[in-house]
Amino acid sequence: MKKTFLFTLLLSVAFLLSACMFPESELAENQIPYEDQLISVQNAVNQYRDASGGLLPIKTRDMDVDQFIKYPIDFSKIVPDYMAEVPTNAFETGGIFQYVLTDVEENPTVKLVDLRIAEAIRSVNIRKSANGGQAPISETIADNVYKFNYEAMGFDEEPTVTSPYSGRNLPLVVTGRGEVYVDYSMDLYSALQEYDGELEEGQDIRFLLYEDNPVVPAYSLPYTIDENREPIFLNE
Repeated sequence: MKKTFLFTLLLSVAFLLSACMFPESELAENQIPYEDQLISVQNAVNQYRDASGGLLPIKTRDMDVDQFIKYPIDFSKIVPDYMAEVPTNAFETGGIFQYVLTDVEENPTVKLVDLRIAEAIRSVNIRKSANGGQAPISETIADNVYKFNYEAMGFDEEPTVTSPYSGRNLPLVVTGRGEVYVDYSMDLYSALQEYDGELEEGQDIRFLLYEDNPVVPAYSLPYTIDENREPIFLNE
């Protein structure tokens, strides 16, 4: 998990530095998940895969990294041979998105990670480090999932992240190991109201968020449903 935090920290610092180099008009473009850019990257990935005998244009990550950031796309392998340039909204060009692959075994699919979420988590980790590496707990939410006392950590208000799905302000939670995650319960509750398919208790239901959305719920814990078909944290 230390490697995951370091990766998040490096991404956040580089993101902030690169963002300072762009005027506001360009920054606005760099914050939109354009469908045509996703299609272009997907086509490039498919062409690279065909030409390389099944290999994928991804960077190497440790296996214990968050599943949604485990397979970041390595644009140096597909630009300029398979696409003209790196998308303007990509982290590599000052954008807020990390392009990643999901379902790499069966159907490698291009998705996005919103790096503003990584920055929000980084701010909590910095305060946590100043507190001896621990987050003071204010409430138990589920087994090994806690709400932290943000006031005791020096925050004037509860830290939140903007949901890439609903625009809601989503809270952050912490585990017993001190790892900080986004709580997508509210978004999952809404998604469940609209989903007519079959679900089983114990099944990870986060696919409901990104199945028809380009952004994946990175930096989140797995969720399942209870007997009332409402979202709960999945104990693994």
